[in-house]
Amino acid sequence: EHNHHAFSLSSPPTDSVVEDGELSTVCYRPEGLDQLLQQTKFTRRELQILYRGFKNECPSGVVDEETFKLIYSQFFPQGDSSTYAHFLFEAFDTHKNGMVSFEDFVTGLSIILRGSVTEKLNWAFNLYDLNKDGFITKEEMTDIMSSIYDMMGTCTYPCMQNDAPKEHVDNFFQKMDKNKDGVVTIEEFLESCQKDENIMQSMHLFDNVI
Repeated sequence: EHNHHAFSLSSPPTDSVVEDGELSTVCYRPEGLDQLLQQTKFTRRELQILYRGFKNECPSGVVDEETFKLIYSQFFPQGDSSTYAHFLFEAFDTHKNGMVSFEDFVTGLSIILRGSVTEKLNWAFNLYDLNKDGFITKEEMTDIMSSIYDMMGTCTYPCMQNDAPKEHVDNFFQKMDKNKDGVVTIEEFLESCQKDENIMQSMHLFDNVI
């Protein structure tokens, strides 16, 4: 069913071939590509390049959690990225089947890179809502923050004590949990983040942790 030869790209004699013929061999199923063009904010060319990279890392066409963690550990060699990668994997794995397909991947990536502020915040909320029950608890936020600190490694935060993530979270949580019921809803999250530039920045939401 999969024709792997389509992906061994020979060096083309001219640029025009790259534009037309060469890259089109990278598409896996043209109808899948058309659908992704509508669902994401990527161009056809970008999708083809992303697919080539994805196929390169994951020849089977899907990523399991172990592979995902491995890829992440290469980007953050100075820290331990496994916990954060686990949380991120769960956010990308929208079908909850333990696999992230190319479609899952680019749909998430499109929101993170090109989505509106609201789309990005909704995505971030889902990431922080670890048990996916529609609320973020202080524990969940602490777990995520700690995993980001772990991933960045001590070299990034030499002056950070162990309780730094916790203080960070206490501060946020107070601001976000408007009705003081101990959980943050999507409405509270959106309202707090959109009102407060500092929250946006310091939550590392749109840092290079993707």
